[in-house]
Formats: sequence, structure tokens, C-alpha cells
Amino acid sequence: MYTAADDDAERNRIRTKLYAPPKTRRQPTGGPRPQRPGTGMKRSDAMALMAQLAAQDAQLGAG
Repeated sequence: MYTAADDDAERNRIRTKLYAPPKTRRQPTGGPRPQRPGTGMKRSDAMALMAQLAAQDAQLGAG
């Protein structure tokens, strides 16, 4: 029976490729990362929205 790796050299090539560390994209060093469009809101905007929702929730719960 034949397999995808018929000899030791091919088996080693497959094993090396299979267990190789993942390729990562390099981040530019220094400064904040540029925000891509459509990736969500800033942390400060999210915190302001949560505070606004908490205030509205308190008003509705008090009545």
C-alpha cells in the first residue's frame, strides 16, 4: 500500500511543513496601530455608551 509519503525524505518534508510555526504578520514598531475602517469603536466611546445605558437603566428601574 502506498501513502502520500513513500519515502523517508518525503515524510520528513511533510512533517516539517506540518509542524512549522505559523507565519505571523509583523506589526510596525512604535506608535499606536492605525485603526482600520469598520473595526468597531474606540474604548472611550464604548465606555461612554455603557455609562449612558447604565444611567437610562437606573431611570427605568427607579420608576
